[in-house]
Amino acid sequence: MKRFSGKHLSRAIGTISLSLALAGILPFQTFAQESYLPPSAPGTSASYETTGDDQGPVITIHKRVDEVNVLFIATDKRGKFVRDLNQSDFTILDDDKPPEQIVNFHRETDLPLDLGLLVDVSGSVNSRFTFEQDAATDFLQHTIRQGFDKAFVVGFNSHSHVAQDFTDSYPRLYWAVHRLHNGGGTALYDAIYRACKEKFLKDRPDHPVRKAIIVISDGEDNQSEVSRAQAIEMAQRAEVIIYAISTDDSGLVLRGDHVLEQLADSTGGRAFFPFKMKDVTHSFAAIEDELRSQYVVSYKPADFDADGRYRTIQISTLKKDLQVRARKGYFAPAQ
Repeated sequence: MKRFSGKHLSRAIGTISLSLALAGILPFQTFAQESYLPPSAPGTSASYETTGDDQGPVITIHKRVDEVNVLFIATDKRGKFVRDLNQSDFTILDDDKPPEQIVNFHRETDLPLDLGLLVDVSGSVNSRFTFEQDAATDFLQHTIRQGFDKAFVVGFNSHSHVAQDFTDSYPRLYWAVHRLHNGGGTALYDAIYRACKEKFLKDRPDHPVRKAIIVISDGEDNQSEVSRAQAIEMAQRAEVIIYAISTDDSGLVLRGDHVLEQLADSTGGRAFFPFKMKDVTHSFAAIEDELRSQYVVSYKPADFDADGRYRTIQISTLKKDLQVRARKGYFAPAQ
């Protein structure tokens, strides 16, 4: 198959597939298909192939948009969400440059959720495992709306196991979480890497969604094949926000705490360190609130090149004592 590159487009996001079939002296038959592509998928390409029958050659043209979508939140100095800001209250830098064009800006409280729950079932997290299972299923019951949101459940120790694939059925999610049994080593980075690659990057939705992973773990990793940096990169490529809830109840600041903080901070998420068991429930409630309290901005980057490299994102507010949390950047598609 031979591929051709074309000019970038600056119109609304989408994919148009045009198939032209030529058979002898018969007239052309034209077929058109449109589908949603994730943001940051630029360029135009065409593929040429032979069908292997008497229909002749088929040319498929794919057109994609140089547009980046970023979900972010704003909080005051007490950590309370600020939900009444406008585009003029923020500055945005992409690769240290203002965007060429802001396509859209709005408060987003009702995007569908694609959620992954990754539960550490290694031997190091057994002190309050049952309570965390109960808190997780309570969170799913309050968060996943049937027919609108969906979630999957993965238990991981030295290996990852999909206990329940994407579903909007709370009973299925409930039993998936409560069938998990703890024991063994910990491959945290592998679990994040695989979930992002196989559940979020591989299976693209046909509509805009908010993608997030909630990791319940002590942050210790002793058996992963991929590195922490590789796990973070895969999450960034899949545009997944990572939230982390620590299972450590020692009251000390341990190495795993820094790991969870880095995983969350690099993707625009947040890490929680509940000391008491009731604080675990509060952590889940805070995540639920945050997922419904975000802004979304769509923009066209300046001097964009589909070269596959990492581009930084910096969003800040012009108002005093407010903070913004968003993902740190994204990988431009490669031509």
